[in-house]
Amino acid sequence: MTRFFASVGGMDDDGSGRTPSPLRLPSRPIAKDTPYRRIATEEAWSIPEIPAAQRALLDSPCPPDDPSLRMGGMFAGLDQLQHELCEIGPERIARMDSLGIDRQLLLLTAPGVQVLDPRTGTELAALANDRLAEACRKYPDRFSGLLAFAPQDVDGAVAEIERGMRRLGLNGAVLNSHTRGHYLDEPKFEPILAALEANDAALYIHPTMPPRQMVQPYEYRGMGGALGGFPHEVWVHTMGLILSGAFDRHPGLRLVIGHMGEALPLILYRLDWMQSNADGRPGLRGGQPVVKLRHRISHYFRTNIWITTSGVPWEPAVKFCQQVLGPDRVLYAMDYPYQVDADEVAAYDHMDMPDSDKLMLMQTNAEHVFRLPTVHGARQAPCSSDDAPQPSGLDDTRKDRSG
Repeated sequence: MTRFFASVGGMDDDGSGRTPSPLRLPSRPIAKDTPYRRIATEEAWSIPEIPAAQRALLDSPCPPDDPSLRMGGMFAGLDQLQHELCEIGPERIARMDSLGIDRQLLLLTAPGVQVLDPRTGTELAALANDRLAEACRKYPDRFSGLLAFAPQDVDGAVAEIERGMRRLGLNGAVLNSHTRGHYLDEPKFEPILAALEANDAALYIHPTMPPRQMVQPYEYRGMGGALGGFPHEVWVHTMGLILSGAFDRHPGLRLVIGHMGEALPLILYRLDWMQSNADGRPGLRGGQPVVKLRHRISHYFRTNIWITTSGVPWEPAVKFCQQVLGPDRVLYAMDYPYQVDADEVAAYDHMDMPDSDKLMLMQTNAEHVFRLPTVHGARQAPCSSDDAPQPSGLDDTRKDRSG
């Protein structure tokens, strides 16, 4: 039995005496030949210099009170996780083959460079982008990537967005949500939104720990991460951008959020109903000018926002989001290496949906949103990875199935 050591959680008996989850995926073989390529669009990676800088800041005499920085320091001490994040070569490709993944879209993992001082953040973002571009050039059929930037240095972020898109040939940008409690809907970040639109860079907002001013109720209950803090923190960022009028000012801006849209599609009806709570209301945002949106909130989810399925390979949820947003707005993602299930790809292969919708879900939506190379024709099974370098140091309880 093999397992992704860095993967957390699970659906099986965890030794507590609880029965396995009734939602766990059945064990089935991965289809070798499909009419679509499988592009996973929220796959984490890093470089060793970033966790080292996070650890050094935490160990400094006066570290900032930043829950995301503390999370980064904790991640920095997990050797197997760091190995799986930083390896973007033959070992990762062998694992992709075993899981049935044709291409990974690589995102700099949370908390990234946003917990660092502006100069260090900008320098390490550039270093990470250089290495990411090199990996994408070396393995053009397997990897694509999103550039990182440091919003705490607005001018540097704008320059890095332009460099990453125009010189390095990357496929969009990733932001690990807030930067020490600050979000992109604040006026000082307007040049960043303009740069993303001008450079045709889709922005992926990935979760991080909630900021200091809102994290306590979550951490108190063990919900700072995926159980509550992560999705709700991305809610604040996404809804903040919508209600700030960002998409009215920048109609070409593309936003992508993961984990089935952090459940936002489920409550679009209520968001439209309650829109007047914030839309057109004076006195908000520290007394800034009143913002009156041109459309209902749901409109922006159908024109400017896409979601990925990372961590939620659950057919009812996937099909619901395709129904309410449109099948062209939902993209497949796995969330490697944090949440990896060897049965996941087979579950998608067996989902009961029109072939055209599944093609969009697994391949062509990603190609469109992130401007990836367009591939036509049926997928062929990858060459056997039996002779490829195998991941080391694994202590697994989930079996890879590619038969």
